[in-house]
Amino acid sequence: MTGGIELQTDMVLRNLSAILESAGSSMEDVVKTTVYLTDMTDFSKFNECYARFFTGNKPARATVEASRLPRDVRVEIDAVAVAGS
Repeated sequence: MTGGIELQTDMVLRNLSAILESAGSSMEDVVKTTVYLTDMTDFSKFNECYARFFTGNKPARATVEASRLPRDVRVEIDAVAVAGS
């Protein structure tokens, strides 16, 4: 994937939102995320974008640096959401 951390974060979170919506859920139902960044110096730019998607109660979050992610992306996020909350 090309683009800077902001573009990649936006795309990942839009995809996550679409998956949740297709399951009858939303970003508001996310209770925990794990974020993988290939470069922790991207954290502040990542965090600005992340905050636009989680505006209410923020989910618990762990952020770790990974030396390499599939397809050489700069960010990967997994999420746990509570259905029907």
